[in-house]
Amino acid sequence: MKDIVVFSGVSHPNLTERICRDLSLERGKVELKKFSNGETAVTIKDSVREKDVFIVQSGCGHVNDNFIQLLVMISACKTSSAKRVTAVLPFFPYSRQSDAPYNHKGSPLTSTKKSEYTFDSIPSTPRPMSRSDFTTSGSTAAQNNIINNNTNPSLVKSTYQPKQIATNASSVGSKGFLSITGYKSWNAQSGTLIANLLTCAGADQIITMDLHDPQYQGFFDIPFDNLYSKPLLQHYIQQYIPNYKDAVVVSPDSGGAKRATAIADNLGMSFALIHKERRHKVDTPSLTAQAINSLEQEDKLVAKSQKLIATTMLVGDVTDKVCILIDDLVDTSYTITRASKLLKDQGASYVYAIVTHGIFSGDAIRRIKQSNIDKLISTNTVPQEEHVKELGDMLEVLDVSRLFGEAIRRIHNGESVSMLFDHGW
Repeated sequence: MKDIVVFSGVSHPNLTERICRDLSLERGKVELKKFSNGETAVTIKDSVREKDVFIVQSGCGHVNDNFIQLLVMISACKTSSAKRVTAVLPFFPYSRQSDAPYNHKGSPLTSTKKSEYTFDSIPSTPRPMSRSDFTTSGSTAAQNNIINNNTNPSLVKSTYQPKQIATNASSVGSKGFLSITGYKSWNAQSGTLIANLLTCAGADQIITMDLHDPQYQGFFDIPFDNLYSKPLLQHYIQQYIPNYKDAVVVSPDSGGAKRATAIADNLGMSFALIHKERRHKVDTPSLTAQAINSLEQEDKLVAKSQKLIATTMLVGDVTDKVCILIDDLVDTSYTITRASKLLKDQGASYVYAIVTHGIFSGDAIRRIKQSNIDKLISTNTVPQEEHVKELGDMLEVLDVSRLFGEAIRRIHNGESVSMLFDHGW
């Protein structure tokens, strides 16, 4: 192919080498350095004038540094008169920040003690509001005053004043404010910012794979190709899982149900879903405003008066069957390890876990080793060399370089890439 150059960032050079080999190209020459203060320096060594440039940089490792490096490389190519610059991000950074803000009762943060982790899934259950939440000391005092003056008690209801809820968390304290109203602090969702940064840097097109939230594409006003790993995963199931027709495809949560059902329907397999069932049983004693002097005391009283039950529920039959967990990414591995334990508790004989983006940050590798997962399969959208060394034969890596290489070839030649969505390469 003529007039095409493929550059690589520092995040995943091995994948870029494979892509260039599939395209029968040499990797573009670029010098990537950092100054002593951490600033990124980029020098393009090949001519890109009036050429079609593709820059491969996955959103892994030092994500922020790699993303800034990608922006600088895009800008450098664009100011060097490149005809078109396409950013190839096998794993798109910040793709999960279009979701709801972090739930303080959900997945533990990295600061969670290892001794406190359990493979049992305990989803969060919101605390219902008590009657005391709607009672103010001012209105109670007014009621007492009316009663002491021999006023008809039936008129007390008409003097009720709703409690004033402050919208400024600093006026009441974030902990108490959260417990009263259920309001969560505003969380910056970075989708628009990331899209604007890539566009302003000069990117003319984006290529990625299995975007965590497909709606993320709506932040961009440039062509955005979201490739699917589904054909690749289906091929592995058909070729390497014995008697796959008798196996059960399982989604570890409701968010990935659509992805898992698509694979199950195409292969004619059974499907099961792990559903987080939230239950609560409340036995709240009568609390008056005089008995509550502060928001902290109220939290303690309500917590003692409630018995909360939270469990997970498996929808489907997995007894004595091979289970195939399907998910788009594994980061901390909390979801997938707890799902595997639930499947084994329900009688599953063997558990495969097939994911697109195996990030495995923090203690994920250690948890996977101790989990009930028998075989883990991941693509190489992020580097897997170190993970293979630690997990050995337990981890199998699927190569996506041919899929990205074919997408690059088709885009360069002006051909349709829709065939890759269903058939892969």
